[in-house]
Amino acid sequence: MFTGIVEEIGTVRSLRRGAHSAVLEIACSKVLADVHVGDSICTNGVCLTVTDFGRGAFRADVMHETLDRSGLGSLAPGSRVNLERAMAANGRFGGHIVSGHIDGTGTISSIEYDDNAVWFTIEAAPELLRYIVEKGSIAIDGISLTVARVSDADFAVSTIPHTNAVTTLGDRRAGDRVNLETDIIGRYVDKLMRLDAPADASAAPAPSGITAAFLAANGF
Repeated sequence: MFTGIVEEIGTVRSLRRGAHSAVLEIACSKVLADVHVGDSICTNGVCLTVTDFGRGAFRADVMHETLDRSGLGSLAPGSRVNLERAMAANGRFGGHIVSGHIDGTGTISSIEYDDNAVWFTIEAAPELLRYIVEKGSIAIDGISLTVARVSDADFAVSTIPHTNAVTTLGDRRAGDRVNLETDIIGRYVDKLMRLDAPADASAAPAPSGITAAFLAANGF
């Protein structure tokens, strides 16, 4: 598990492609301090397993599913990536629950400057937007951010100068694709409540027997 608090920016040394896979080598320093083969490192929001390390870099295998779901396949030598080690049990929970399991990607449609803040508006598919709520949490390229506004077509976050300086957000331009991980708690609630099953949830009970009418009667 991760928190979405980026520890350092690494640089892609190489991306060796297979038929439907890749081997990624990333130059870095801080996240190698206590690394072991088999450890997890969140790379632009994607949880990757360290398969080898040394000479100021680590390597990881990227499978077909990961290439399909994320933007890792568009990386090239010299690309900068956000890195975070798995959360230590005795560490501060500075961001939010980030699994490193990407739901999909979005596209930055606009970047606007507002005094010391920068607004990023990101277009996303409806199946992702259903889990994005105003003032909720979102991981963008592995960065824990707060949703400032959301519509049927996109959502926006507002960032401070520090965030843009210590992550790759400062490199981003309109039209760039970014990795998105929505709130895992919202996804579990949706699954348990079967919100996409009946149109009239009060008339047709979910398999669990919990209905909208039941929740309203019990103060929810």
